[in-house]
Amino acid sequence: MPRMSDQPARWTQATVYPDMWTDPDDDPRNQGASPDGELATLQDFLTGYRMTLRMKCEGLDAEQLARRSIPPSTMSLLGLVRHLVEVERDWRNWISDGDPLPKLYGERDADFEGAVAEQALVDAAYLDLEREQAATDAALPEHPDLGERVGKDGIAVRELMVHRIDEYARHCGHADLLRERIDGRVGQ
Repeated sequence: MPRMSDQPARWTQATVYPDMWTDPDDDPRNQGASPDGELATLQDFLTGYRMTLRMKCEGLDAEQLARRSIPPSTMSLLGLVRHLVEVERDWRNWISDGDPLPKLYGERDADFEGAVAEQALVDAAYLDLEREQAATDAALPEHPDLGERVGKDGIAVRELMVHRIDEYARHCGHADLLRERIDGRVGQ
């Protein structure tokens, strides 16, 4: 069993608030005044959490990104990125009346199981995430009424937006713990 001294020391790049990831003036998520309106607010929160996940992965190599938490968990930062690729893709299934899009990485848990320390796999995961986020984002403007019910199950667009925020927020919490375990970096 590792001794406490074998663990990375806790650290942050922030100088203003020691429990923050970065100083407020350097935080790319700080865009000034909050947006007006419910849809704009939901989109702003989603954008912030998406950015937070990327920030938690910044500066790490393929081995660090693929490093798993604690057995038997298969969770890693790279696994989270790949999982969110699949989730973004699945959300489009929720709003579509057509046949569901196939999974990119394989069946159940393949997004985490296949997250191995190869730079090409890391690069592909980030490209997949950008593409799937853009595709989901492009599909939603067709449904500006947050109360509109869409897809085979008649889900409200509002529920989909809140679910998207919830999914990213939950996984950003996982990313906090994974990152701290990798190199000790902590913060919001």
